[in-house]
Amino acid sequence: MRSEPARRRLGATDLHVFPVNLGGNVFGWTADRDASFAVLDAYRAGGGNFVDTADVYSAWAPGNHGGESEEILGAWLRERRCRAEVIVATKVGSGGPGLAAGLTADLIRRGCEASLRRLGVECIDLYYAHRDDPKTPLEETLRAFDALVREGKVRWLGASNYDAPRLRAALDASAANGLAAYAVLQPEYNLVERAAFEGPLAALCKERGLGVCTYYALASGFLSGKYGGPGAPAGPRSERAARYLADPQAMRALTALGEVAASLQVTPAQVALAWQLHHPPVTTPIASATTPAQVAELVAAATLVLGPDELEHLERASRPRPAAAR
Repeated sequence: MRSEPARRRLGATDLHVFPVNLGGNVFGWTADRDASFAVLDAYRAGGGNFVDTADVYSAWAPGNHGGESEEILGAWLRERRCRAEVIVATKVGSGGPGLAAGLTADLIRRGCEASLRRLGVECIDLYYAHRDDPKTPLEETLRAFDALVREGKVRWLGASNYDAPRLRAALDASAANGLAAYAVLQPEYNLVERAAFEGPLAALCKERGLGVCTYYALASGFLSGKYGGPGAPAGPRSERAARYLADPQAMRALTALGEVAASLQVTPAQVALAWQLHHPPVTTPIASATTPAQVAELVAAATLVLGPDELEHLERASRPRPAAAR
């Protein structure tokens, strides 16, 4: 069953986003400039308006230095003249071009200025701390982000890879000092990686009204069902996805995905994304694509409605079990 796609308010922000957040980690890596433009065009044509990237993407690829994803996204925004239509999220803290990893005031300032140049925009809609930096005082980090908001260079702030105690401490510090606060969390979360988010972290997001954009929503492609068979693709992402093949819990979840997908005549990837959209406080899962056909599959997940029986079947199969029962 399908419903009409509706944009979702991202936490307490004024950002209303398409239910599937397009990941830009592949731009300049497994998708060159032309392929990236084709993916972005297809996403926009399908109603998408929310693209996620980072200053460090994709420094890990041979010959890259980081910043390639932002540069490609910026070029596309200029050529398509669609800046006003697209909500841009990027990140700082993992060591972008010429930067060390960390969240000192200097690194945040320099990182933001560089991202603005690469993206070719005057303001970043959503700016994440890419990962926690316990070596830098929280107040220094938060004051640096607050200054960017006050200067109009950033609209909203987010935190990625924070645990519940540190996120709570950051939110409390912002409130106590009258500073702009993290309004969005970006955690790893999917049908085979549930434990780190479910529990205190999810409860905190509900309590404080944070939007949630989940990364590795398809477990590096594992939940698409395309890995493990004789025709499984090889490539830079296949090793991470393939590690789940030896995990009985992950395979149970994948089997259940396949069963639900077959019954609804959709793909496992669509079911995996729709499952997240049925689980508050998730606002939108992040998924990447390298072809327009893959984009069409992701976009279709935004309108897929899962019934109680399908949701229960997925819940039983993916719920972590005691070690003795594995």
